[in-house]
Amino acid sequence: MVMMQAPQIRREFALPGGRAVVFSLPELERQGLVHLDRLPYSLRVLLENSLRAQALGRAGEDWSRLANWQPNAARETLDFWPCRVLLQDFTGVPLVVDLAAMRAEVAERGGDPRQVNPVVPVDLVIDHSVQVDAFGDAAALRTNMEREYERNGERYALLRWAQGAFRRLRVVPPGAGIVHQVNLEYLAGVVVTQELDGHRLVFPDTLVGTDSHTTMVNGLGVLGWGVGGIEAEAVMLGGPYSMKVPDVIGVRLRGQLPPGSTATDLVLTVTEMLRAQGVVEKFVEFCGPGLDGLGLADRATIANMAPEFGATAAFFPVDAQTLAYLRGTGRSEEHVALVERYCKEQGLFRGPDAPEPEFSLVLTMDLGTVQPSLAGPRRPQDRLSLAAVPASLPRSPRAESPAGAVAVAERTELEDGAVAIAAITSCTNTSNPGVMLAAGLLARRAVDRGLRVPRYVKTSLAPGSRVVTQYLQRAGLLEPLEALGFAVVGYGCTTCIGNSGPVTPEAERAADQGAVLAAVLSGNRNFQGRINSRVRANYLASPPLVVAYALAGTVTRNLETEPLGRDASGTPVHLSELWPSPEEVAQAAALALDPDLYRRNYADIFAGDERWWALPVPAGDLYAWDSSSTYVRRPPFFSPPAELGRPFSGARVLCWLGDSVTTDDISPAGEIAPDGDAAAYLAERGVPREGYHSYGARRGNHEVMMRGTFGNVRLRNRLAPGTEGPRTILLPDGEPMSIFAASEAYAARGVPLVVLAGRDYGSGSSRDWAAKGPVLLGVRAVLAQSFERIHRGNLVGMGVLPLQFPDGVSSETLGLDGHEEFSIQWSGALT
Repeated sequence: MVMMQAPQIRREFALPGGRAVVFSLPELERQGLVHLDRLPYSLRVLLENSLRAQALGRAGEDWSRLANWQPNAARETLDFWPCRVLLQDFTGVPLVVDLAAMRAEVAERGGDPRQVNPVVPVDLVIDHSVQVDAFGDAAALRTNMEREYERNGERYALLRWAQGAFRRLRVVPPGAGIVHQVNLEYLAGVVVTQELDGHRLVFPDTLVGTDSHTTMVNGLGVLGWGVGGIEAEAVMLGGPYSMKVPDVIGVRLRGQLPPGSTATDLVLTVTEMLRAQGVVEKFVEFCGPGLDGLGLADRATIANMAPEFGATAAFFPVDAQTLAYLRGTGRSEEHVALVERYCKEQGLFRGPDAPEPEFSLVLTMDLGTVQPSLAGPRRPQDRLSLAAVPASLPRSPRAESPAGAVAVAERTELEDGAVAIAAITSCTNTSNPGVMLAAGLLARRAVDRGLRVPRYVKTSLAPGSRVVTQYLQRAGLLEPLEALGFAVVGYGCTTCIGNSGPVTPEAERAADQGAVLAAVLSGNRNFQGRINSRVRANYLASPPLVVAYALAGTVTRNLETEPLGRDASGTPVHLSELWPSPEEVAQAAALALDPDLYRRNYADIFAGDERWWALPVPAGDLYAWDSSSTYVRRPPFFSPPAELGRPFSGARVLCWLGDSVTTDDISPAGEIAPDGDAAAYLAERGVPREGYHSYGARRGNHEVMMRGTFGNVRLRNRLAPGTEGPRTILLPDGEPMSIFAASEAYAARGVPLVVLAGRDYGSGSSRDWAAKGPVLLGVRAVLAQSFERIHRGNLVGMGVLPLQFPDGVSSETLGLDGHEEFSIQWSGALT
């Protein structure tokens, strides 16, 4: 294809802060090359990105594919050039390990290892490692942070080394907040400035991140999304992110949320609607009059869960709400003025009278129809009304308890549906002052009525930034939350990523005797086996509903009609009596929120505490690998097997899986089961059982991770019916064994492996270990009915073929039973 010459649209303008160079989209329109009003705002950002890339001499794809975008037309490829990369520690540690290994390879081949450096700015926020060991009182935060450093000192020393060894890499130390909230409140600028040939270049902020919830920043009008670690490394080292020009689904909002409904209820409704519609690999862009009254924090809550409804991005255009949020979070007036002037100049600012762009499809949603909701018990898209929650609980026989209940020390009973975990957690909701203040107001009324949380419920509050604690204190709401057990346990993902820590002894005994326990969390993921191995039913809910279910102590009660409990006089107390009004939440926000809180909090965000600076950090341009380490080992990926990417025959099925297999199923992040292959590896190296830690924390060690691949305790492999967990059979023998043991046996025989699966294979987190692990087990291809975007890219990057059945075809329609041999042949290059 002949590339069209980029038009001459470089212009110089007087912008706040001085004159600046921009690549003008209105000038492109004046030349008759685009009609901006018809183009979705998200594509306008991509258009500027492509034009700027060509003008600056990069080998980008043709900008005209965006300028001439038509709804539902055939889609060609495009090179996207993000201006920065965002990491968190669970995905960031293996990426840093890869970069350190690159340096070692370069040095061993006689090159200068210092040539391996990020080309674009990279920020890494340590937020995924803190675990809820202590809870329920004010000392929990210090205790959990101390244990965090004890467990993760070696990993953190690696990151401190990387911060000094690599240019353009900044690290936010532990205890500062969750990566996406820090990005939203501080790192994201909406508009970026950069020096170019002695001039100030101004352009839109764009990024990719190694966490799927990078999309949260779409709520701020910043275009970015989650990618695999391999793709992120390419962008870090100066390459583009290759993508198809997307379809853009418009969601037209009208009306406003009714009293009693929250942004969490809204996003669960949006997730249900869009997952049913099918928006995988598409952009979703919000429009309509309902936007004018939808605050930025509510928008970010929706954008955060784009991975849950399957979209690449969930974009909200820059408008007056964006500017108000920038001011409210302490950005300078000069910067806010720059954002406003630049976006208006470029046609990137949505005013109340702006024409609606053209979309591939438009869905309409009336905000007034949103009702209080939960999602569960195992998928974010399975929305439930409060009345429907009790019937959703999985049922199972109760062992050793003819009465169907387990007696506990306080002479109560833990029945099926008892709430073992109630966690206010996750970037999705802790970034939203409205729902956090509502939780505090509900807690205050509950305390005033004399209600208490049953002692078998493990409660926790993990704010996404230190600002949250400060505004709860200013509003007088932290104390009542603490009185109900919701004391601050850490500043990180905690329960949402699977770092819930152990359940209470009462709950543990009940689980051992067959009770189906529940967790209620204000998170974004509730996949099987993710939250806690003792808990089988996991429900997503708003922070105030988390408090309510903690008080009820069970999910088997209809909170629309049944009381949460009884006050000191024995009077029933209903949820409606405790629920704060929108006016009360607004009054609390006016009292508590202050831009100075954000300015003070983020003034020292990169500083760290005495524990951070006391870490023993290796010096030098090359990382000092320790062969005895069980956390960080030099990876084998720079010497891949010669057969990867080549035709093969005689392959056997390692796993035959169903629909909605998540990356948590393929590569768990949570606790390492004491009876598995990874635990055996650690035990052989002298690691005590209490030191096994989690798979997420050991992602720098490929030996642990390959043994944990397909290691979810709730995995159902059809080759091993009647079992749960990482079990399979060795073919053709039929001998049952662990998945890892089978992979070793197949490798000894020289047998390649495949995986069979259903729809939405690889949904969930953007973890590259869900592709790296199968490679190390010998998997050469995955045959599925459909794939989630990020995971498919990770498979390709690791040399595993993601092969999709034609529509209407599956393992079942072909009559497969997993015992077949597979040969996969092709000629020419794969595209």
